[in-house]
Amino acid sequence: MNKVWIVDLEAVDTRYTGEWKLWIPSVIRAHVDDHGLEYDVEVVEGDTDIPDATTPGAFLNFGGTNVYKSSQMNKIARAFTTGEVKAGDIFLYTDAWNPTIIQLKYMSQLLGIPVKIHALWHAGNYDKNDFLGRLISDKWVKTFELSLAQAIDYNWFASDYHIELFQQTHKVDNVYRTGWPMEYLRAKIKPLEKENIVLFPHRIAPEKQVEIFRDLAKQLPQYQFIVCQDSKLTKSEYHEMLGKAKIVFSANLQETLGISCYEGLLAEAVSLVPDRLSYSEMYDTIFKYPSEWTESYESYERNKEQLVKLIDFHMTSYSAYNNIVERDARRLTEEFFSCDNLLKVMFND
Repeated sequence: MNKVWIVDLEAVDTRYTGEWKLWIPSVIRAHVDDHGLEYDVEVVEGDTDIPDATTPGAFLNFGGTNVYKSSQMNKIARAFTTGEVKAGDIFLYTDAWNPTIIQLKYMSQLLGIPVKIHALWHAGNYDKNDFLGRLISDKWVKTFELSLAQAIDYNWFASDYHIELFQQTHKVDNVYRTGWPMEYLRAKIKPLEKENIVLFPHRIAPEKQVEIFRDLAKQLPQYQFIVCQDSKLTKSEYHEMLGKAKIVFSANLQETLGISCYEGLLAEAVSLVPDRLSYSEMYDTIFKYPSEWTESYESYERNKEQLVKLIDFHMTSYSAYNNIVERDARRLTEEFFSCDNLLKVMFND
């Protein structure tokens, strides 16, 4: 019997990686069972004895993630040498920026054990607003990313914007779009009794422009502006905050999908986003403001008055847009937050 090997990303309880730890194996097992397919499913986890905290402003710990991935490689290599990996097996990487992909391809080809590699791209050096794009300008990183994309059989992206951004740097053909495996969010996030809250649910990082949000709070003191990362919220506390908020705000300069704004819609909050990045293809016109209003802090200062008025308008007329919020939440669930296309391709190659 063949096997699906899930090479996961280390789990952080306050990130979706904590939820993916259990959800992705379960959704793949359910698909296999429902379609009568003969595949076992195994998760290749790394050592968990790594720093719990993320590098400030980042998604993970830049040192700890390499401890995790290196131990994953040890397990994969041993599985090859013991005969556990068989021709026709599938490897699914929940994060494509993983150097073990190169080592996996090396073993597969030199040992004559053909496998298929699927990988989900989240960000990289090809995005100037990502950590890898901002902090590393050396040529090696672009060459390495291209090698990853060429070694991977199926490079998966969650939005057309992300595919276009990637292909501006890396000219490869084996790119595909699917929603991310986040079907579970519909059951986890529910609207609560609404309060006059504007929520900033993003990481505190340069590309998220939290300073714009903090200045907006000064302009609209009649409303409560909350930066989630100012408090160490648990996942359930975060969901509760979403449930109470009327508006979720973004001024992001980097976004290849935008999970938190989708979570806002599920909580029946108005997701107020700039008309750029992945947001442009995802959100209804009524929820998008002109990109130039927040392209920089200087640009924000020039357009501050209009943005303040827009937030005040959506706060005072919140109930008038409930139907559009619910409609957009359903559409985004189907198109961007369901992994049906990934599963279909994985098992029907």
